[in-house]
Amino acid sequence: MGRAGQGLHLPSLAKVRAAAPGLLARGPIVAFDPLRPPADVPGMVRAESLEEAARCRPPARTVAHLCTPPQARAALLDRLARLGYRKIIVEKPLAVDLPGLAEVARIRRRWGLDVTVATHWIDSVLTRRLRTAVASGEFGALRRIRVVQNKPRFTRSIAARDHPTAFDVELPHALAVVLSLAGGARIVDASWDDLLLERTRVPRLGRARLRLEHATGVRSEIDSDLTSPVRERSITLHFDEAVLVGHYPCSDADHTAQLRTVRPGEEATRAVFTDDAFPAFLRGAYARYARPATSMHRTLPVQVDAVRLLTEAKRLCAAAGERREGVRGAGAIR
Repeated sequence: MGRAGQGLHLPSLAKVRAAAPGLLARGPIVAFDPLRPPADVPGMVRAESLEEAARCRPPARTVAHLCTPPQARAALLDRLARLGYRKIIVEKPLAVDLPGLAEVARIRRRWGLDVTVATHWIDSVLTRRLRTAVASGEFGALRRIRVVQNKPRFTRSIAARDHPTAFDVELPHALAVVLSLAGGARIVDASWDDLLLERTRVPRLGRARLRLEHATGVRSEIDSDLTSPVRERSITLHFDEAVLVGHYPCSDADHTAQLRTVRPGEEATRAVFTDDAFPAFLRGAYARYARPATSMHRTLPVQVDAVRLLTEAKRLCAAAGERREGVRGAGAIR
C-alpha cells in the first residue's frame, strides 16, 4: 500500500472506475501494508498478507500496485511474481541505484513481468502539448529546458526517511519528462543540499540540481527544492522562435495546468486546462493490461535511463563531498 497507494492510487482508481465502467473488476480493492496498516476506506478491504491477498483475487487476472519506498522494491516484486502476479504498476523511481535496477530487471525477465512505472507526468495533457510542439517544429528547434519542482517537505522527510536523497523524491518525474522531450542525455553537473530544520539536519534531502546535455544538442536543467516555502511545478522550453512556460498541478486541491506561449514582438497567449494526470495514466495502463497480449510499456526504457542518470548524479555529488572534506582535513592538519 504505502503512502502513495492510499493518498494517490486509491482515489485515482475510484475516478477510473467512475469514468470507465467495466474496465476494472467489480468488488473492493485489496490492500496490504506490513508497516502501516491502511485505514478503512470505502471500496477497499485489508489483507493481512500477500498470500491472503492472492487468495482474494486471482493473481493472473489482477493488476498489483507496488507503492513501497524503492529500497524494498525488488524483494516485494519477487514475492508478487512467485504468487502469480504478472501485471504490476510500480511507483517511481524504479530503483535507487544500478544494483537495484539490475535486480528488478532480473526478476522481470525471470517471471515475464509486465511492469509499468507510475510516470503520469509523461502522460499528462501538458506534457503531450509540449511533445506536440517539439515534434511539429512550429516554434523552430528546441534549445533548452528548465524544470522547477519546489515544495516544502520537512515533516515527512524527517519522520519517514523513506527516500535516501532529494534525487529520489520529485526529480524522477521531471527527468523522465525531459528525456521524453529531448532524448538521451549525459550529466554535465549535479549537486545536493541537506535539509535543515532548527537543530535537525537530514543529509542530502534538501535540494537536488541536475544539468544535462542531450544527444540532440538540447541542454536541460532540473531544480528540485524540498525546503522551498512555496509549491511550484513548472517547465520552460526555449525554442528558436518562442518560449513555452508550463505549470503542472501542484496538489490534489486543483487538477488544472497552464501553458503560456511567448513569441518575440507578440502578446503572450495563455491556456488553462484540466490535467488530472494520474487517473488518466491508470486508465491507459488498465486498458493496455485488459488486451489479450500486451507489449512492454513504452516508458520503461525512459525510466531505466532515468535511474542510470540519477545514480551517476548521486555518485558525482558524493565524490564532490569527499573532495571538500579532504580539503578541509588538509587545512586542519596544516
